[in-house]
Amino acid sequence: MNDKERQSFKTSLVVTGMTCATCSRMVERSLAKVDGVTFAAVNLATETAFVVSEREIPKQELVRAVEKAGYSVSDERAEDLERSRYLRTRKNLAVSWLITGPLMGLMAMHMAGRHVPFYNSLELFGGIIAIFWAGRDAIKGAWIALSHFHANMDVLVVSGSVAAWTTSALAFAGFHVVSFGAVGAMIMALHITGRYIESHLRDKASKEIRALVSIQAREARVVDSDGREIMIPIEAVKEGMTLLVRPGERIPSDGELLDGTTSVDESMITGESLPVGKEAGNSVTGGSMNLTGAVRIRATKVGEDSFLSQMVSLIQEAQGAKVPIQAFADRVTNYFVPGVAALAVTSGLFWLFRGPDYSFFLDRAAQYLPWVTSVRDPVSLGVFAFITTIVIACPCALGLATPMALITGTGAASRKGLIIRNAEAIQTAKEVTVAVLDKTGTITEGAPSVVETDLDPDTLAAVASIESFSNHPLAKAIAGASDVRLGVSDLEEITGEGVRGVVAGASWFAGRPADPSRYDEHLKLGRTVVEVTRDGATAGYIAVEDRLREDAVEGVRRLSEMGIACVMATGDNEKTALAVAARVGISEVRAGVRPDGKLDLVRDLQSRGGKVLMTGDGMNDAAALKGADIGVAIGSGTDLAIDSADIVIVKGGISRIADAVSISRKTFYVIRQNLFWAFAYNIIAIPLAMAALLHPVIAETSMAFSSISVILNSMRVK
Repeated sequence: MNDKERQSFKTSLVVTGMTCATCSRMVERSLAKVDGVTFAAVNLATETAFVVSEREIPKQELVRAVEKAGYSVSDERAEDLERSRYLRTRKNLAVSWLITGPLMGLMAMHMAGRHVPFYNSLELFGGIIAIFWAGRDAIKGAWIALSHFHANMDVLVVSGSVAAWTTSALAFAGFHVVSFGAVGAMIMALHITGRYIESHLRDKASKEIRALVSIQAREARVVDSDGREIMIPIEAVKEGMTLLVRPGERIPSDGELLDGTTSVDESMITGESLPVGKEAGNSVTGGSMNLTGAVRIRATKVGEDSFLSQMVSLIQEAQGAKVPIQAFADRVTNYFVPGVAALAVTSGLFWLFRGPDYSFFLDRAAQYLPWVTSVRDPVSLGVFAFITTIVIACPCALGLATPMALITGTGAASRKGLIIRNAEAIQTAKEVTVAVLDKTGTITEGAPSVVETDLDPDTLAAVASIESFSNHPLAKAIAGASDVRLGVSDLEEITGEGVRGVVAGASWFAGRPADPSRYDEHLKLGRTVVEVTRDGATAGYIAVEDRLREDAVEGVRRLSEMGIACVMATGDNEKTALAVAARVGISEVRAGVRPDGKLDLVRDLQSRGGKVLMTGDGMNDAAALKGADIGVAIGSGTDLAIDSADIVIVKGGISRIADAVSISRKTFYVIRQNLFWAFAYNIIAIPLAMAALLHPVIAETSMAFSSISVILNSMRVK
């Protein structure tokens, strides 16, 4: 049984206290050790943990695993936690710069040769406030990591800033060492600034999720058995309740319209800008806006079962999961922090013991690089190199490179009406070479309708009355062509041929034409022709067509332009299939295909070395959807098809497949860019820092900029 078929339970947690990729990896490792967990992924950008297990694991057991790694689980919504952290960071930012700004000015004057009274004392005690109070979150994060025997970004920042502050303490105590106390305060201030900007940008990047959550109604107006209206919290709405929704109010839950007519704005959910007319019997979606009329609805899906909740959950799962390329970055960061610590110590010891021998190197470099330190004292130079190397190499950019791109990619997909249920599909979709498209419900609307007839209204009413007794899709289409119903007797349905009955004393038959060649004009267009006879004489015909989805032609064209071959697979007859394929521009057609035949087709295409995307909407497509490299389900299809898919099209048709591939290619391109620049930055910066050619302030600024640039680059996916 493969991963897509295994029975599984999914759990999401909001994890607090993580600051870098090392933190998320430790939480992930702890969760993976829980008995029954088959997959665990922790997303630093969204601060969520996503767990897949083969048994239903109590939440408290997972919470203990997170706490064992040194972090906490919150019951608050992720966006609420992000907001409180944002406000706290802003306060710390103000305090740190209130202290660091003046210290920087005093440091500049001191370096210029102007003696500042009590400078060392100001540096020492100002550093205490800027580092140990404003930077207390970073110190807490470093302590959590060290107390659980691992290192993270906070360890590097705190090590650098505290080491710098220690030199001011030593100088204050009378030791002969250059004081870098102001530099320590500046390192922490720049770190807090980077955190503040990161928080703001991450908040902005995940706004699609917050927008979906925000459209959920907070209260519902329930009509009780006595006809009274009672306002209750949305959490108290139960399935089967009757809800009254007035114009201008959001529909509280998924439901069925009981009475009244209205138009509904579903744009936030489906992306469709035009209002949709609704009448009794129609379904409505929670979160959509009732525009014109007061209506009563019966709640059918509430809470986590509602469409909106499932949509949010699916997007969050995809954002919290990992793509294969992230495993490479994770392996690197696993050894990165201890490796950098070793390099920093090596650099510090080198300049401590061999500094005087290489002072000429720094003198020569200072002629070209104005920021090269003028310090030549071995102890001070060793501390300088140690601090710079520690600070420059924070792996935050590596940790954010993939998850930030995933957040913006899945967010962009949701705005297009695409729900990506499996994050791996983001990476796989870019490699798709063949798209297998089911005909009915995918290329076509899946709802046959009468498009042409030569029958007069009375004759059409007689045929519609007969067809109304049949459950055949074509019969339903014909029955809907007339509102008049006449009495029918001697009804007989002949399998594969048609239906016969007596109306007003005349014998009517509607079914397969005796001579199909008479209707070639319609058959070439992919229509089905039903011939009508009265008392054995031909009375006329009815042409029925399953209309093409409005974006079918454009979708096939876009896929072809992207280098993806389109293959139609359908259970329909070859003549109809070829006609439909010709109209949308598909040259390869497999007609008369049974459900197992669609799976065989997928496997055959895969055996030729292609990456296959399968699109369908029915139960007969489920096996092929699972077997394909990527399964795409039309959102209006069956639950089985949707559950079997990696991507669900909530609104639209084939053109959305092209959108999915396009977003995949752009997202993966951005991920590769992010990883390249994150690695390149460290490869260039670490040797310079070890050679004492960078100032700690430049190092911290560069580190913060690398993380921010990764986030900004990720937002390009939108």
